[in-house]
Amino acid sequence: MTQSDCEQSIVSVDLEEPPSSRFETTTSEFSLPVVTPTSRIAPASLPTEPASFVAPAFKRPRTTTRTRAFRRAFFPEVADRDWNDWRWQSRNRIRTLQQFEKMLVLSSDERQALVDGGSMLPVGITPYYMSLLDREDANQPLRRTVVPVTGEFLRTPGEADDPLGEDGHSPTPGLVHRYPDRVLLLALDFCSTYCRYCTRSRVVGHGEIMPSEQRLEKAFEYIRQTPTIRDVLISGGDPLALSEDKLDWILGRLRSIPHLEFVRIGTKMPAVLPQRITPQLIRVFKKYSPLWMSIHFLHPDECTPEANQACARLADAGIPLGSQTVLLKGVNDRVDTMKDLVHRLLMMRVRPYYIYQCDPISGSAHFRTSVSKGLEIIEGLRGHTTGYAVPTYVIDAPGGGGKIPLQPNYVVGRDGNDLLLRNYEGQVYRYPDPTP
Repeated sequence: MTQSDCEQSIVSVDLEEPPSSRFETTTSEFSLPVVTPTSRIAPASLPTEPASFVAPAFKRPRTTTRTRAFRRAFFPEVADRDWNDWRWQSRNRIRTLQQFEKMLVLSSDERQALVDGGSMLPVGITPYYMSLLDREDANQPLRRTVVPVTGEFLRTPGEADDPLGEDGHSPTPGLVHRYPDRVLLLALDFCSTYCRYCTRSRVVGHGEIMPSEQRLEKAFEYIRQTPTIRDVLISGGDPLALSEDKLDWILGRLRSIPHLEFVRIGTKMPAVLPQRITPQLIRVFKKYSPLWMSIHFLHPDECTPEANQACARLADAGIPLGSQTVLLKGVNDRVDTMKDLVHRLLMMRVRPYYIYQCDPISGSAHFRTSVSKGLEIIEGLRGHTTGYAVPTYVIDAPGGGGKIPLQPNYVVGRDGNDLLLRNYEGQVYRYPDPTP
């Protein structure tokens, strides 16, 4: 097989384009200099420092050494203004075998997966997120989540293309109504970077869910005619891949429905394309406050200076941030890794919200851990760190059963009128709890 043939074997990747992909430069503070005051006037009643005293300046790093080295190696001519523009990042995603071979030392398994194709899910990685990957190590956690391997082509018992039964709970295209008082609105099927374990790999990146007004108006009308719905989660794909104007229109239409109380947005942009969180986007969000946001973070390596700034902008705009983390074998299935992640998230003002057991989508066996591993991680967090850092571990029940929370068993049993409880150290305590 020639190099050309290899590239043609993943032709579907080349055809996939972001919505509204026309390049437009947007202003982003990622590319603006930091201006600090050169002097400060002290109140007359307070003593001032001697003229020779200079307070030490603390500067947060703007990026990582890994990202700087990656840019020098593969994008040396790209100006900061372009690198820090989210539309440039989206238009220049790594999608072809030739690009992967240039930037990574591919393992035979990775190369075979790129050559053979066959996965339902397209390939696409932003230059920024590619800069976080290890060039040599195919087992680096972040690299495993975005570079395909042949395990994606294997289907094991219990797996399904739509394991959560979303299609069966869809009253109109792109809307899922599984719970009584809330719905999932799929704004589009495009993501700037495709996770290899995506629960919607059957639809994302194929152009089946377009952000057309005609389709979305049908979803809005269903919500308007169903007054029991009080909560909408906008997801996809990644809704933040849409333009500010489109997001403004969607949020405005939802806010015009009187019985809607909560509007949430699910995204991975702060992790894979933090340049998307621009001042322009924040201005749109502020128009429709209050909003809530669930951000998909996986691993401590995603908690970069760029991600920190993106989350700071969102938090400063008054948007409560929660993280949703999928438990993945060889990625984050260690207590120390997960503890590092949740601590970093809290420092970024992101509350660890959910740890998901990996959904049994087709071709996901190489990612799935045992349920006991998830319980082990929760037990390794509870009591060993602040409660704010302990997310809820859930299984999204196959077939549309919804999220089922799982916890280690801290109830040992009963002794007369006492309930016997085990604490995080394994010690047993009595709590008076007379039976009725």
